[in-house]
Amino acid sequence: MIDDAIKKLAQEPNFAALTTLLPDGRPMSHMMWVDADDEHILINTEVHRQRFKNVERDARVAVTIINRDNPYQYAEVRGRVVDTTGGDEARANIDALSRKYVGNDYDPAAITTERVILRIAPDRQRAY
Repeated sequence: MIDDAIKKLAQEPNFAALTTLLPDGRPMSHMMWVDADDEHILINTEVHRQRFKNVERDARVAVTIINRDNPYQYAEVRGRVVDTTGGDEARANIDALSRKYVGNDYDPAAITTERVILRIAPDRQRAY
């Protein structure tokens, strides 16, 4: 279950740093749009991206969500990608995220491969 304070940060238009592990074990971080349901942190990406390849190989991730109005308020979630969802659900999710962050649907021309939602279950979570 996601802590309520973390869920609130993820459901507002705050950015998150997603950290995955490269094949040689080095960490790789990207700033991402983020969301949450009651159980998971949700990240939407494309299957050709290195971050997706990383989580297919090693599901361990860390997500830091930063309050856009007060960067000293943030949350950290360490966990695992426990499920991926593609197809119409992932496409609808990227449109919803785009409306949340920029006010309109995601540009279909920007999609080069299949969209996929990463569902991250927390092993450790903390809000500051």
